[in-house]
Amino acid sequence: MQRVMIIGGSGSGKSTVARRLGDISGLPVIHIDKIHWQPGWVERPEDERYQLICNAVAADRWIFDGNYSSTFELRAARADTIIFLDISTPRRIARVVWRTLSNLGRSRPDMTAECPEALNARFVEFIVKWVAHYRTRGARAKAIALIDAARSRSTVHHLTSPRAVEQFLADVPPCGQSKTAPVGAAN
Repeated sequence: MQRVMIIGGSGSGKSTVARRLGDISGLPVIHIDKIHWQPGWVERPEDERYQLICNAVAADRWIFDGNYSSTFELRAARADTIIFLDISTPRRIARVVWRTLSNLGRSRPDMTAECPEALNARFVEFIVKWVAHYRTRGARAKAIALIDAARSRSTVHHLTSPRAVEQFLADVPPCGQSKTAPVGAAN
């Protein structure tokens, strides 16, 4: 596991899993939201964003968390591991609300500086458009198609519950270690 792509609906835990997996594996973590957003919640121009993603994907080792399906194929082509966090809509909504309330007035660790969380019309729009309708607007179907196409070249983990996520993380060997005992080791 050297290049890991983590996708899933908003609030599925992508950034948290990326940070935890980075701590376990020693791989550098790239949060796509930090590439997408500039300070003040200003979207980076698409061509600049695409170039930054291309540069990041070209590295030998990474954990890349985030959706932005226009770059799915680019990232998937280099990923040796793809993790799809397919968490239920009610749980994701609750997580986004909690995340926003917990970080109210300040930027999250996985977000660009000077992009503070707020309870406003933009937040409500985000909940409705991106969180609640993730499954019905075709985003989940795109993720399913991506992982189905990638199975022949990448290890795919389709995780559907917090318990499955915890089990996956528990099974990842710490940096420089293997989960299997060396030949000749005592049992």
